[in-house]
Formats: sequence, structure tokens, C-alpha cells
Amino acid sequence: MPEPPYGEIADLLKKGQVIPFLGAGVNFGARPPGAKWDEATDGFLPSGAELSRYLAGKANFPSQDLRELSDLAKVSSYYAEMLGRRRLRERLNQLFCRQFNLCDIHTYLAEIAARAPLLIVTTNYDNLTEFAFHQAGHAFDRVIHPTDRKDVEASVLWWKSDAMEPSAVPPNQLYIDLKATTVIYKMHGTADCALRKWDSFVITEDDYVDFLARMTSQTAVPALFMRHFRARNFLFLGYGLNDWNLRLILRNLETAFPGETPAEIEDGGIRSWAIQFRPSEFEVELWRARGVKVYDVDINQFVKRLREQTG
Repeated sequence: MPEPPYGEIADLLKKGQVIPFLGAGVNFGARPPGAKWDEATDGFLPSGAELSRYLAGKANFPSQDLRELSDLAKVSSYYAEMLGRRRLRERLNQLFCRQFNLCDIHTYLAEIAARAPLLIVTTNYDNLTEFAFHQAGHAFDRVIHPTDRKDVEASVLWWKSDAMEPSAVPPNQLYIDLKATTVIYKMHGTADCALRKWDSFVITEDDYVDFLARMTSQTAVPALFMRHFRARNFLFLGYGLNDWNLRLILRNLETAFPGETPAEIEDGGIRSWAIQFRPSEFEVELWRARGVKVYDVDINQFVKRLREQTG
């Protein structure tokens, strides 16, 4: 497999022309080789499968099939059914609101955003991206997809850079000057470590059904972001396409993919990239079908090479 075009990706990032799209795999950058996660682990976050198996144990999930135990949406649905949605939120907040080591990709994006504002999209619940920006002293706005609150269910939650509490804004009425403001868009919610009342998690099967229904009706992802997507390149980091819910979300986002029509793909017009460590042949084909070039690279090695090109 060829190497990524590090120089071009670095140059486009410096110009704010790339949308970093962060998945759970980026957090392996802070994990020692061979290390396993459990409830007492400090320093690094669980993978989706590890989180799923942990919740399954707590809820006495009625299957020992490894595939089912690793299905986070299914296990979370069972947990919420048996123990209640509130207890699920509390458990997730306890797991994600702890001290974790920053990954190279988080600190690198904070450095890049000092040169040109970025729109960073993540489906992760943790706050490592925000911590990296705070540590670097760079202001940012944060936009969250809410769940569990009827009063804001038709809105997104928008924290301006200096705000303690968010504004609830209909997705298609959100306006932020993206030429001047870095935005962290948390598509699947967040663990709010300051005020638990703003905890939000798209995690159960029903959550994904609701989110995808809103995407179909164009009331999930703010129209401002969708317009921004169409003029820029996507850089998918830490995603695997084995997850059906991610495949469906990407399918709904395809109208925003740059250079993704069959003719453009045949002409070599692919302008989106995925960095995934050891993708399966199945995943490579799925990325290719979406006009995305996938590269088998360790996330820390990828960031190291980008830094060499950034100057």
C-alpha cells in the first residue's frame, strides 16, 4: 500500500482546507503497545469493543457471543433497558471524565488551528480535543448533538469560546464565522465533565435510528457545516467501516464529499483520505466505494510525518 501524500495533507491543513474527522481509533495513540483497558486503567481510553464488553458485564448481558458482546449499540440498548438511561449516562460520564494522556493528533490539530481555523468533527465522547486546545491556549467554539432532552431535541447545543452554558439553536439556523473560528463538532454527543446536565450520548440503537432519521430530514448536521464540507477535503482518522452505524452516517454525508462522483474517482479526483491501522480488505473496498483513499498507517507515525512537513 502506498504512503499518504503527507506534504499535500499538511499544506491543506495549514490552509484550513481539510476537515479532520476523528474516530475512536485515534485514542490508541496514547496506549502503550499491548496494553489492555479495564475500569481501573489510567492514562488511556477504552476502544468501542472494550467499552461494550465492560457495559455488558455490568448489566449481565445475556449472551457470551464475542461479536454481540462487542456490539456497543446493542449492549448499550440492553444496559439502558435494564438499568435506565440515566444510569447509562452516569456510567459513561464516570468513565470519560477522568485524566487521560493527550494523543499526538490532538496536540497537532491544536497547533495547526493557530495558523488557520479548523472545523473538527468527532464521534468520540471524550474531551481530549478540547483539552489539547485549552493546553495550547487556543479559543474554539463547541457544537454538540443533544440526546435525552425534549426541550432541545430539535436543536444543536452551541458553546461559544467564552460561554459556560450553551445556546440551543436549530441546526439550520446556526451561524458561526468559520473563517475566523475553530469549531469542534461532536456529532455523537459528549461527556460533559463540568455540568452533567449537558451529557449527551448517541450510543444505543434507538439513538442511531433517531440521529439517522434527523440526518435524512436534514435536521441533524447544521447546514452551515454541510456547506463547509463540500468545499473541503475529509481526513478520516481512527475509523473502521466494520460498524454499520458509521457506514450509514457516511452514506448520509456522501452528498458533502468532495470529488466523490464515479467520473471524478475514475479520473483520479479522490480528495478524501482515511488513516486506518491494518484495515481489512472489506474496509478498503468500502472506503474506495465512497471515493476515499485509505492508508495503513499507525496514527502516531502519521502525525510524526505530518509534523515533518508542516515546518
